[in-house]
Amino acid sequence: MEKIVDELKGILRFKDTTDEGDIVLIVAKEPQMLAYAHVGNIERDSSRKDEWWHVKMKILSIPLQEVTWTLRTEQLTGQEIFTMGGEERFIKAVDFNSANENLSSKGSSGGKKGKISPLKRVK
Repeated sequence: MEKIVDELKGILRFKDTTDEGDIVLIVAKEPQMLAYAHVGNIERDSSRKDEWWHVKMKILSIPLQEVTWTLRTEQLTGQEIFTMGGEERFIKAVDFNSANENLSSKGSSGGKKGKISPLKRVK
């Protein structure tokens, strides 16, 4: 799992925090899953002494799957790989803003200044 997470960190830009409205990447070993989810509510679990959070997410699949996971801050922010039901999981918010800035800076050599279309025409 650590190898997969390290490879993903080389491909995607991640945020250090996770907030309501963020898109997170969820990685699971069993069942094998790599999916995006939209973070809805994040509420403190007041029944626990430490910082635990009820995190409502919609997994962006067909059909949409709404889940609520109870996670510690380190788990919610991708600082650690954790287990659920004995299986490893990883979750971290994706930083789409800086990814767009990188695309713009790479394509500033001509035509439309600073803009690259992420779409490719296939004939």
